[in-house]
Amino acid sequence: MNCIMLLVVVSIIIVSNVLFLQGNKIDAIFIAFWAPTILGFMNYLKYKK
Repeated sequence: MNCIMLLVVVSIIIVSNVLFLQGNKIDAIFIAFWAPTILGFMNYLKYKK
């Protein structure tokens, strides 16, 4: 599960960078905020047990 979530985070970062380089800066920033949110949620689930 953790490996899948980390792959999702990496893909979000890549998509955000591609959007930024294409000139869609607002969309790139919006999508870039998803990565730390997902990582924070993973930490919450890890320490909840």
